[in-house]
Amino acid sequence: MLDTVAMSRRLGTPSIYFLFLMFRFLSIASLASAFAFLPVHARTCGVASFYGTEFHGQLTANGERFNAHGRTLASRSLPFGAKVKVTNPATGKSVVARSNDRGPFVPGRILDLSYATFAAIADPAQGLVRVCYRLV
Repeated sequence: MLDTVAMSRRLGTPSIYFLFLMFRFLSIASLASAFAFLPVHARTCGVASFYGTEFHGQLTANGERFNAHGRTLASRSLPFGAKVKVTNPATGKSVVARSNDRGPFVPGRILDLSYATFAAIADPAQGLVRVCYRLV
């Protein structure tokens, strides 16, 4: 089988296909290496809020229906389906939730928790709580 450079010389065309394949390979390789070096047990801390019953039944970013009573969360960067342990450092309470939506879109917040997830670690009357999370 001829390689793409020899094939492009034989056809008399520039090696655009070869450049495309190299760009594609480098893009995939750089993404893979970026995720390969992420520490699995790294903790991220910040302020979390919750979104409650007014969104119950609406579609989330991954296409499923939002359940305010389920253990789910929204993150701007976590992959859908990721299991995340969310901890309230003030009380030590923690809960495992699944990422299924994008958000929060309010500056200064790192997670939007479902009502049930928030209630498991803090009083919903607070509205906001400082949390730390890590992938499980």
